[in-house]
Amino acid sequence: MFAVFVLALALAMDAFAVSLAQGAAGRMRVGEALKLALAFGIAQAVMPLIGWGLGTAFAGWIESVDHWIAFSLLTALGLNMIRASRQDTEADPALAGWHLFAAAIATSIDAAAAGITLPLLAVPVGWACAVIGIVTAILCFGGALGGHHVGKRFEGRAEIFGGLVLIALGVKILVEHLSA
Repeated sequence: MFAVFVLALALAMDAFAVSLAQGAAGRMRVGEALKLALAFGIAQAVMPLIGWGLGTAFAGWIESVDHWIAFSLLTALGLNMIRASRQDTEADPALAGWHLFAAAIATSIDAAAAGITLPLLAVPVGWACAVIGIVTAILCFGGALGGHHVGKRFEGRAEIFGGLVLIALGVKILVEHLSA
């Protein structure tokens, strides 16, 4: 259960960074922050389910190398998050409608890839997806409302932290499966 929570925190960092940037762009009302949080939370909950479904469909082919796949995917996602944290991006202060939908999908692509690894965590997939979505929604709501206070000060650090956590989870899965 702890691993799922840590995975949820790591996967939420992209969406959290966008939420912070949105809040930093201007004071956000509670209704706007709630829409943003729900969009990111739902996307982060659904995408791992899609990844899990694809992984399940091809389970027979990947059973002997699943730990290497998890390690590779999580490490690549983590490194990508760290790289992305160094890029300077401007937030659209009016992220809504299709733009919000696109941002929610874009920040949850890594969650789809991580969904392939969910069976390795030995928890019910639906529960894991719900935890990922709820953690993301809570962080994004807080980030959007508090972003004007925090500004861009912690935005890049959140993505770096998330990337490092994903890499650590990949290493943990690899070590556990190689030592078994």
